[in-house]
Amino acid sequence: MTDLSRRSDTGADAAVKVEGLTKVFPVPFHRRAITAVRDLDLRVEAGEVYGLLGPNGSGKSTTLKIILGLISPTRGQTKIFGRESWLVESREAVGFLPENPYFYKFLTGEETLRFFGRLCRLNGSQLKSRVHELLELVSLTNARDRRLSTYSKGMLQRIGLAQALINEPKLIVLDEPTVGVDPAGSRDIRDLIVDLKRRDVTVLLSSHLLTQVQEVCDRVGILARGALVREGRLEELVAIQNQSELVLENASEALVNEIEKLAANSNAKLVERRRSTTTLERLFLDATQESESSAKHAK
Repeated sequence: MTDLSRRSDTGADAAVKVEGLTKVFPVPFHRRAITAVRDLDLRVEAGEVYGLLGPNGSGKSTTLKIILGLISPTRGQTKIFGRESWLVESREAVGFLPENPYFYKFLTGEETLRFFGRLCRLNGSQLKSRVHELLELVSLTNARDRRLSTYSKGMLQRIGLAQALINEPKLIVLDEPTVGVDPAGSRDIRDLIVDLKRRDVTVLLSSHLLTQVQEVCDRVGILARGALVREGRLEELVAIQNQSELVLENASEALVNEIEKLAANSNAKLVERRRSTTTLERLFLDATQESESSAKHAK
C-alpha cells in the first residue's frame, strides 16, 4: 500500500481540498480577461459522493481540471489526499472520466481496458483479473470482444468508467458522466456510482441531471459565475425551513385530521418526523437566479 493510500484510509486528509482558488483566462488580442473561478473554497471528504453543480460557464469543468492538475490556477491551491494536485504523485489514487472521452474505436472493450491497465503498470494475471472484474462491474462482459466503434453512447460511458477505475482509485472524478445517455444507461451509471460509494471510493461528480444527483450525492456545491453560492449536505439544502412533515403508518382519517394531538393516544406508529423539502432542481434554479440578480444590481 502506498503512502497516498494510507493517508486516505486514515481520514487524516480530505480527498479534495480547494482553498482560495481563482482562475483568470486572458482573451487574446483583447484588453480584458475572463474569470472562470473566483475565490473558491471546497472540501470533499474521503468516502463521500460530492456533486458540483452549475449552469454552463459556471466554472465546473475548470475547477475539475485544476484539481486534476491539467491546468494551473491563477491563485489558490488544490490538494488530493493532502498532496498538492500539481504533483504527479497526487494522481496515483485518482480516476477520471471527462465529459467527452476519446477512445481508439478500433480496439475492443477488453483491449481498451488492457491498454489503460498497462499505462497504470498492471500486467500478467493481475491485469487479466482486473479487466474481467471491471467488464463485469459495468455489465459489458458480453461486449468485451466488440470494437468500440459498435458501442452505443451509454456503453462508451460505461467503458469510460471502467478505464477510470482500472488502477483501483480512492477518488474518481466524473465530468457529466451521463451526458447524451438514454434513461436506462443513466440509471446504470447511477447504480455504478452507488456501488462505488459502498466500496468507499470518493466520487466528485459534475452533472446537469439534478434528479440523479439528488439520488446519489451526500453533499453538493452550486457554482454560479465562478463562485460557490450554495454548499452543504443535500438533506439540509433542500429542507424547507418553516415546514415539517409527519409520516404515519396505519393512520386513520381521523388521526390525519388531528395528527399531533391524537398520535400519542392511538395505535398509530410515528414512523418519521422531518422538515418538508423542495427539490434539488428548485434549489439550483433559485441559487443561480439569485447570483445573476446580484450581479446585475452590482453593475
